Amino acid sequence: MPKPNQRAMEEQEFKGRNEVYSKSVRAGKRRTYFFDVKTTKANDYYLVITESKKKFNEDGSSSYEKHKIFLYKEDFDKFAEGLTETIAHIRTIAPAMNHEPASSEHGNDSTNNDSNNDSGYSDLKFEDLSGEPAKE
Repeated sequence: MPKPNQRAMEEQEFKGRNEVYSKSVRAGKRRTYFFDVKTTKANDYYLVITESKKKFNEDGSSSYEKHKIFLYKEDFDKFAEGLTETIAHIRTIAPAMNHEPASSEHGNDSTNNDSNNDSGYSDLKFEDLSGEPAKE
């Protein structure tokens, strides 16, 4: 069994090795999405999607609330298809949302609007991860 310090060093070395690609997307004033491609010990790819949301504490300090989704290569196509279909459905039922900034998460109060995206929507494509062209 490795010593505690040796194990920590091995874990740190593995963390440094397994990150292949990273992309961040700013979405409003307080929200950022991170798309991190990583590899397993068997050199298989997986994607970690992280939503990071800045929160302000009563004392004036700030912290980040994070939510993660781990997406494995066998699910890339199903996930991309489901995401594409869902966004298309939203655009069908609410066409005015296509390029307008969204109102706040919990109503129409535009003063706390951290879901705004000044650049509109962007298309996510996973073909680089799966090695196959994206289905259109």
